[in-house]
Amino acid sequence: MKKILIINGHPDQESYNTALAEAYVKGAEMNENHAVKVIHIATLQFNPNLKYGYRKRTELEPDLLDAQEKLKWADHLVWIYPVWWGSIPAIMKGFLDRVLLPGFAFKKRENSVWWDKFFTEKTAHIICTMDQPTWYYRFIYARPSTNAMKKLTLNFIGIRSVKVTSIGPIRLSKDTFRTKWLKKIEKFGKLGR
Repeated sequence: MKKILIINGHPDQESYNTALAEAYVKGAEMNENHAVKVIHIATLQFNPNLKYGYRKRTELEPDLLDAQEKLKWADHLVWIYPVWWGSIPAIMKGFLDRVLLPGFAFKKRENSVWWDKFFTEKTAHIICTMDQPTWYYRFIYARPSTNAMKKLTLNFIGIRSVKVTSIGPIRLSKDTFRTKWLKKIEKFGKLGR
């Protein structure tokens, strides 16, 4: 049984990103070998500000404790979010800051620059949308949010296998374009990719 967690990082529950998350869930639920859970970050009740950094621990809200349990449970993490200003939405950044804590996702080694990674048995798929052509984002801007998410977040905590799917431009796109991508994401869900 493959345990899949879909994390929707868009703050608007009526967004195309939410439709993509629903399409992935629909596809995954078609496969009897998949168990699926979902986190819509926008619906969680938490303070996204890591007020003291790592100097002083802030107690996790119940929704974040539940999110950590889901992250531990999953074999495969699917991150769906829009690229805004070359980055991820603020609420998603706050979620990462508050949830992927030392002792949970990684642990710094005493008197060393190295760390232990706790998510080494997991895989991930980043599905990001943007209002520019994906080739432009890749070759002109060098995919800053994708690199940050893949290399500086997911690889940092031990997830080595990270697939990336970029969808754009969304702004001014036709229904046929959006429908094509919803069907493709549904197939990813069915395959557990």
